[in-house]
Amino acid sequence: MLDRRTLLATGAAAMAAPAFAARKSADPAFPKGFLWGAATAPHQIEGNNIASDLWFLENQQPTVFTQPSGDACNSFMLWETDLDLAKAMGLNCYRFGIEWARIEPEKGLFSQAMLDHYKAMIEGCRARGLTPVATYSHFTSPRWFSAQGGWTNPESASLFARYCDKVTRALGKDIHSVITFNEPNILLLLKPMLPPQVWDIQKLTLETAAKRLGVAKFVSANVAGVEDLPELQKGLLAAHQAGKAAIKEVRPDLPVGISLAMMDDQAVGKASVRDRMRGELYGEWLNVAKGDDFIGVQNYERALWGDKGRLPAPKGSIANWSGTEVWAPSLGGAVRYAHEVTGVPILVSEHGVGTEDDAIRAKFIPEALAGLKAAIDDGVPVQGYCHWSLLDNFEWIFGYKPKFGLHSVDPVTFARTPKPSAGIYGAIARRNAL
Repeated sequence: MLDRRTLLATGAAAMAAPAFAARKSADPAFPKGFLWGAATAPHQIEGNNIASDLWFLENQQPTVFTQPSGDACNSFMLWETDLDLAKAMGLNCYRFGIEWARIEPEKGLFSQAMLDHYKAMIEGCRARGLTPVATYSHFTSPRWFSAQGGWTNPESASLFARYCDKVTRALGKDIHSVITFNEPNILLLLKPMLPPQVWDIQKLTLETAAKRLGVAKFVSANVAGVEDLPELQKGLLAAHQAGKAAIKEVRPDLPVGISLAMMDDQAVGKASVRDRMRGELYGEWLNVAKGDDFIGVQNYERALWGDKGRLPAPKGSIANWSGTEVWAPSLGGAVRYAHEVTGVPILVSEHGVGTEDDAIRAKFIPEALAGLKAAIDDGVPVQGYCHWSLLDNFEWIFGYKPKFGLHSVDPVTFARTPKPSAGIYGAIARRNAL
């Protein structure tokens, strides 16, 4: 989810690529069995994830986080309410995360109670006619794991595989599909976009955490120093393969993939750097995905690439909370490219817009889905669409300011209130057609 983590992309002014309109489909119906879902992440909604690495980073000074996650949406207690919201909307799928820090709060100590908690959630999905799509690692890790260097530690792949084995043995029977890692390429996307001072505060945050714990290195999946990126990517790639093998050993028929943060990358002018940037941002992961059962595409924006880098959005563009362009056709473009390169089925595992103006979201959803339907009509195998997010939640270093939810959440009472966009999206889901 790029646009909720970056302030503004930088670049020289230039002419924007011409916008293209999605071809109108003769048949508005989506394929039979299409998954209509909402996506969430455990750390962002559950609250009080006290054994996780990011909780440790949020609750210190200095920190790159605007505020701590605290109670979040209190979804650890209110998960049944959340499932009821998804069902009430007319959805048939719920994408959620299993929190490793709850399952293995100390190295080698596995919690049966927490496994039972997530088992109840999966059973709750099934009881409501919601297809459960589970993410095994949505950025966060146990604090002890990141305190030994996280994914840069040579032991990381085997530790992740052990966790995947435990979870799949306990929960795998009723899970529809597994996403091992959420956006393992996110820092690659941010590398050319965030200013040096943001990387500096991230490094200082990690150095402070390491000193507090008396360890040599503290590294998280979405908070790391630039110098850690090569080893971080190497570790995540190895861990995905090891984790997938562990899952398949328990349940060979369980579909496994990754989700990638993907922009709709468009070339502008001669000598555009677009193709080179695609290689840097997604290349290794798209190659890995060729051997997976599906790929999760997470799209929030397009990127216009000139000959020197990323260009600003066209003047007069509708903007999200951070000033980034809101452009509905980007979803179709990203999905087409992901399938073109990998050849595997697509699950839109995240897509949305961060804005307090729900009218923008309400207009954005059907327009984006029209582009997705056009890609399906052209033969791209899309299994489903999960909107980010079911709830306004904790948006990482930006705290609670960005609003991506189909429902607002009162921070004191935790009352959920549907927004008009929830009704518009739900109506499309109910009829399985635009």
